[in-house]
Amino acid sequence: MKTFGNTIAVALAAVVWPVAGLAQEIDSGDTAWILTSTALVLFMTLPGLSLFYAGLVRRRNALSVLMQCFAIACAISIIWVVCGYSMSFSEGILGNLVGGFSAAMLSGVTFDSVSGTLPETVFVMFQMTFAIITPALIVGAFAERMRFSAMMIFMCLWVVVVYFPVAHWVWGGGFLAEMGFRDFAGGAVVHVTAGIAAVACAIVLGNRRGFPETPMPPHNLTMTVTGACMLWVGWFGFNAGSAVAADGAAGMAMLVTHISASVASLTWMACEWIKFGKPSVLGIVTGMVAGLATITPASGYVGPSGALLIGLAAGLGCFFATQFMKRTLKLDDSLDVFSVHGVGGIIGLLLTGVFSAASWGGVGFDEGVSMGGHIWIQFVGILATAAWCAVASLILLKIINVFVPLRVSAEEETEGLDLVLHEESGYNL
Repeated sequence: MKTFGNTIAVALAAVVWPVAGLAQEIDSGDTAWILTSTALVLFMTLPGLSLFYAGLVRRRNALSVLMQCFAIACAISIIWVVCGYSMSFSEGILGNLVGGFSAAMLSGVTFDSVSGTLPETVFVMFQMTFAIITPALIVGAFAERMRFSAMMIFMCLWVVVVYFPVAHWVWGGGFLAEMGFRDFAGGAVVHVTAGIAAVACAIVLGNRRGFPETPMPPHNLTMTVTGACMLWVGWFGFNAGSAVAADGAAGMAMLVTHISASVASLTWMACEWIKFGKPSVLGIVTGMVAGLATITPASGYVGPSGALLIGLAAGLGCFFATQFMKRTLKLDDSLDVFSVHGVGGIIGLLLTGVFSAASWGGVGFDEGVSMGGHIWIQFVGILATAAWCAVASLILLKIINVFVPLRVSAEEETEGLDLVLHEESGYNL
């Protein structure tokens, strides 16, 4: 376990290299693994998340979801090059609340520049895929009712105002990193930000017409399951790739990721079986996503026993959060982004403060920090991330709505976004 802990420390040092300025020699094994992980994480969005979401909406809106995910991937890639990488990983400004612009337009990133044991180009591309999938996750909150133009404006502004600063706080040497906050692969940076933004979108746009009285079942569960399977495979790049090395840390991250997903899937299935009398395909794949989201922040710090319990907590917590949001609050987060990703990220971050303990097979806590102390650090990080994301997301949505209506008209919503916004149909039946 000491060796595993040392490996984690080296990997995390590599992650913040652009800030710390630690130059090492390129390792071909590490480079090959992160190249592979980069492809896997992009595979999660295109086609994994795209198909997962598209199958969950009604037939008349399937293409609109695919279009949104695809366009987001293209737009965020450009913004990442222009300013995102610099704002996330260069030397901090504004009291170290966000990175500066010294690496804008990837200034200084050359054939020969090195990030830890990787070519810096590989690190840039790997982190870009995280910036891509985070706003794409939010699509599930406003599916079937948001204008494409308003969506594009919101996403482009949101990554600049929310994602890049939070990435700097956690991974770029910002104040949460200085506190000892642990988020190995994006529990706060990806899942909490996406989940909180999802709630903001659902509140501002309002419920879909007919929700919750009118049933709105998925139009193509085969497509959804296919996308879910792609997400499961791609998540190994997401979590194990975040070790930024081909080593024991990556191996453990992959192992605990798979364990958590498996346990959460079966837990969600059991909850449905007990509550509704039958297990559903939709339930078991949603449980899998919940398990993956929940283990994400802990994947580099916990062992197999911790992963088992994190998966159990993910299945239970996210299942009941979904029921509460839809049945009690009647808030139309269309595809349960907050319940799965937001709640999962929060649970995972808090349990990182528990199962990092060496007694649970984890890497142990920082010197002088107790379990209670570390849970408090995790709580502060969650609160800071959620508060900033909530305020910024609500303000952005309100301002955009002044200039570009966020929501389609009632008639357009009834006709479907595929034809109304794109003049196309997903099916010729």
